[in-house]
Amino acid sequence: MASYTDSIEIQNVVGSTGIDQELDLEALSMDLSGANYDEENFPGLVLRMNDPKATALIFRSGKIVCTGANSIATLEEAVGIVFERLGDLGIPVPDTPDLTIQNIVSGADLGSQLNLNAIAIGLGLEAVEYEPEQFPGLVYRMEDPNVVVLMFGSGKLVITGGKTPEDAERGVEAVAGKLSDLGLL
Repeated sequence: MASYTDSIEIQNVVGSTGIDQELDLEALSMDLSGANYDEENFPGLVLRMNDPKATALIFRSGKIVCTGANSIATLEEAVGIVFERLGDLGIPVPDTPDLTIQNIVSGADLGSQLNLNAIAIGLGLEAVEYEPEQFPGLVYRMEDPNVVVLMFGSGKLVITGGKTPEDAERGVEAVAGKLSDLGLL
């Protein structure tokens, strides 16, 4: 079953932190290169970075949400750059960001076609949502690990809701195990 976890790729890591003070986003948008602030469209300042590739959403409250990183290390690097850039503008920031991982989205491939109708019945209708007229994937909400696995007929999976890369690995292993036990993989 290790071969299934070998296909896992982290697509997006979302984390949050803050600087415990209110910010003037209008002024900040003028001082931070690459920043975009349009209060009518979104309540936060959007700071896109290319190296590392990530986006920071900075809110008036001082809360910062960083998204788009493809690893926890990249997320930490991006948040460090945001703190450094805010500090360069004279805004007091902590030496070390208190970063909380909110969500890790990963993709995986089981390597074979899936019969989603049979899977919906096999896993139990109380644990799945499958309405192919609405969405082509089957949504499987797991309790251990606490993740949501989207399954597609192609055998591709999207695992979301995890807080660590291991959550995705455990989710893929559990799904592959259950589908194998049901004779559906």
